[in-house]
Amino acid sequence: MGNQDCIFCKIAAGDIPCSKVFENDSVIAFLDISPLSEGHTLVIPKAHFEQFDHCPSELLADIAVCTGKIASAVVLGLQCEGYNVLCNNGAAAGQEVNHVHFHVIPRDSGDAVFTQWPAKQYSDGQAEMVLNKILKNL
Repeated sequence: MGNQDCIFCKIAAGDIPCSKVFENDSVIAFLDISPLSEGHTLVIPKAHFEQFDHCPSELLADIAVCTGKIASAVVLGLQCEGYNVLCNNGAAAGQEVNHVHFHVIPRDSGDAVFTQWPAKQYSDGQAEMVLNKILKNL
């Protein structure tokens, strides 16, 4: 169920080596080769799905359980203060490999990773309009 052109499918199949952190029947986790911080780990399904919303719920549940286990090991092993779990979906969101994956990024105070969160405010009535657009598609 892999994609022959996908680098993550090749890693999951064992065709490309990785620094493996974890593996079970459906999930593999490995150190990111371009880490944002020491211990930055990627958690991926072995089956090829391009985005989060394309994955079956049972697989997402397994990925979530594995990601929690890995995050705990990262925090304990590296003695970091916290971590981010990120899943970028689509090029506009920063997804560089079109295979769903979760980043576990170890964090410490003052580490200069994600130094700014560009939060905004809704104008009057805008939140309700946005909410209605979302609700129509659930």
